Parts: sequence; structure tokens; C-alpha cells
Amino acid sequence: MAELKTNKQARQIAIRHRGRGSQVLIYLGKLLRMFVYQNDWKVLPMAALIAGLVGMVIRKRFFINMEGTLMGAFAMVCVCIWNGCFNSIQVICRERDVIKREHRSGMHISSYIASHMLYQALLCLAQTAVTLGVTAFSGVAYPANGLITRSFFVEFGISMFLITYASDMLSLWVSSLAHNTTTAMTIMPFVLIFQLVFSGGLLKLPAWTEALTPLTISNPGLKVIAAQADINHRPYATISSMISKMRDNEVGGSVTVGQVLDLLQNEENPTIAELRQKQIGKVMTLGELKTALESSATFASFKQEHILEDVTVSDVLRAMLESEDTAEFRSFTFGTSDVTMETVLRSILDSESLQEQMNNKITHLTTVEDLLNAVNVTGLLEKYSDTQIGGVITVGQAVDFLAGNADVQARRDTRITVRTTVGKLMDIVGEENVMTFLEQKAAAASYNANYENTQENVIGYWAHLFTFIVLFALLAMITLEFIDKDKR
Repeated sequence: MAELKTNKQARQIAIRHRGRGSQVLIYLGKLLRMFVYQNDWKVLPMAALIAGLVGMVIRKRFFINMEGTLMGAFAMVCVCIWNGCFNSIQVICRERDVIKREHRSGMHISSYIASHMLYQALLCLAQTAVTLGVTAFSGVAYPANGLITRSFFVEFGISMFLITYASDMLSLWVSSLAHNTTTAMTIMPFVLIFQLVFSGGLLKLPAWTEALTPLTISNPGLKVIAAQADINHRPYATISSMISKMRDNEVGGSVTVGQVLDLLQNEENPTIAELRQKQIGKVMTLGELKTALESSATFASFKQEHILEDVTVSDVLRAMLESEDTAEFRSFTFGTSDVTMETVLRSILDSESLQEQMNNKITHLTTVEDLLNAVNVTGLLEKYSDTQIGGVITVGQAVDFLAGNADVQARRDTRITVRTTVGKLMDIVGEENVMTFLEQKAAAASYNANYENTQENVIGYWAHLFTFIVLFALLAMITLEFIDKDKR
């Protein structure tokens, strides 16, 4: 017992007479021994497990599209904050009595905190390397080229390290405030919730809380990852998913026989002009023609062929705004903003710079049979069954004959209901063109200047995180300087 007391006294004397730099090395050695012999190394396999789970979830969306990249950035920030916070949440409070005793024996608080800063920096660096390696192995497709250096992996690693280290220093301060591990672990969930809820990323916050977001590590952390991932220029994939679900939704309207005939006489339309040049006919009566047509499988198939009616892009967008089938699609919001798909569609329709595109013509679909029934072709063939027709004529000549017929003219105001699906319309216009157009407009509505891929943004967010590191380390140091006033 006397020998043990003598050793303790000798250690206290050694500490008292050591300078600050020497004390840093003494305590750093102590922390490294604790890493090996007190199982502090377990934080590394835990970091690998968390990274693996997150990597499997985000690998098919991170760096692929806007929504997936934002979710992936938030997930990576969560991983960093989780790792950092649980690195140091108990390291001071669990040996508070030892710190108090050694401080009275000559230990410098600055040396003690500096040793922890060095040790925790090494630990955070190792966790960052493990996280990046595991997520890359799990299938996350990291870009090759960086914005500042030649390696994106290096730059992304710096961001991950700074987020983790800042969270570590925050927990170190909390640990210096708490008198025991139970108190520290009770405080920790509130710290995590505050960091994640007030990140200003995925969750829409009330206006009065916006001033709190710069006080969180997660805010610059999310911004720097989003900026490095160039989130503003990623496609908005939700549009593809929503339109795919709408492919079978019906849209339509009504046109008159006169409008159809006018369309079929419009030779400025290349499709109609080509159709009008097709040749038909031989010498026969209209009654023979009717009999032949009724028994012809080819004609039966022809009646199901689609004919075209010109409509504009704005007509389709207005139909989407008015249809009950698209109500869910119109209420879709972009990220945490109040912008809905209906807002985007209306802004497109009202934009003066887009009016030329809005007037571009696309087509609805109806069949030949619909047209024949509308003009009462069967009745006309019966009425003029003895009339002879002959020679080779074109479809255009036949259309012109019908258009000039008094009986057909009398039915010009007869309406034909045209119904089709969104999918068929997109097939005519070009599904890829529709997707590209809407994705570009959705991405523009979701643009965030804070996520712009610039060196100024990235370096600014790094500086913000570094400020947190220094601030929390100083707060931990100042807090421990009052440890002698502890009543315990």
C-alpha cells in the first residue's frame, strides 16, 4: 500500500513539473493504450457496419438524381454525426474524479484537451476512411474528379472528416458539462435530434427556426456534400416515376366533323399531305364498294388505324391541370419547398419566353372508324349505291369530294369525342422529350444557390465546420477549468 501511494505521489510530482507539451504526449499515450486495452477500437467496426447499411440503401440513388443525392447527403451527414458524437460523449465524464485530482496536482487543462483533440482527430480520420471504403465497396458510385483537387474521394473525405470531428468536439464539450455518464447519455439524444431536425435539408422548417440552422453542424455538413455532389444539376427522377404512373390515365376532348375534314385538307401538315397522296379505287358502284369494304379484313383493320388531330403543348398541359386523374400528380411538392407540380405547370404556361414552345403542335389519336361513323359513310353509300366510281383517285380527292358533299356539309357540326391516354400522347410527341422538359423545369424550381458546385461554397462550408471544431474544443477547455469548483 505504501509503495502504491509512493508511485501515485511520484506521478503527481512528474505531472506537476512537466510542461504543457510533455503533458499532451503523456495523456495521448494514455488514450492510445485505452484504445487498445479498453476496447475503444470497437468504434471502427461499428462505423463500418453503419456505413454498410447506409451504402446499401443509397447506392442506387446517390450521385444519380437530385432527390437521391439529397437523401444520400443527409444520410452521410447522419453517419458522421453519429460516429463523432459517440466517440467522445463519455470520455471526460467517466474519469471526472481523476481529472479533478490530477488538475490539483499540476495537470494543465489545455494539455488534457489538446491530447483528446489529437486522439479524437486520429479516430475520426480512421472512421472517415472506413466509411468511405465501405460505402464505395457497397456500390456507391463516387465521381472521379474533384472540384479543388484531382480526386473527388479526397475532397469528400475532408468534408466527412470535418463533420465527424466537429460532432466529436461537440460531444467532448457535452461530456465536460455532464458529471456522470448517465447524464451525458441522457443529453445525447436531444443533441442528435437538434442537429438532424434543424439541418435545413429534408425537413421544411417554420420561418422562426431558420436562424437556428447555422448553429448546427449538420447544416454546413449537408450543404458541403450537396455542393460537392453537384445536386443542382442532377435530374429530377420523381418526374419519371410520376409520369410512368400516369401513362394509362385518359385525356381527351371533342372535335367536329368540319374540323376533321379541314384537318384532312391541310396539306401543310406533312403527315396529312403524305396520306392524301395515297391512291385508291377502280370502276364500281358505291353499293359494290360498300359490300367489298364490309367483307374486307384489311378494311376492318384500316378502320382501327389512327388519324391525327393537331393540338398544342399548352392544350395538353391545361388538360393535365384540369383532369381529376392528375390531381395527385399536381399536388407533388419539390424537396422542402412549397413549390408544387401545379405551380410549375402554370408558370410554364404563363411564361412569355416559352410561348413559342407552348404553341408547338402535337397530336391526339382517334380512329378511321370514328371518322366514318361521324360522317355517316354507311348511310351515304346506301343512298348513292348506284353511283359509279372509277379510275385511280387519291385519298385527298376522296376527302375533297366528301368535304364538298351537301350531306356531309350538313353534318359539319357533329361532334366526335376524342379520348386517348397520356402514354399514347407521349409516344407521339416523344417520351424522352417530355421527360427531359419536365425534369429540367422541376430541377430549376428546386435550385438552391447554397448547393451550387463552386470552390467558394465548398471552402466556405469547410471553414464553417472548422470554426465549430475550435469553438467546441475551447468551450470544453473553459468548462473543465472550473472543475475545482465542483462540489462532488
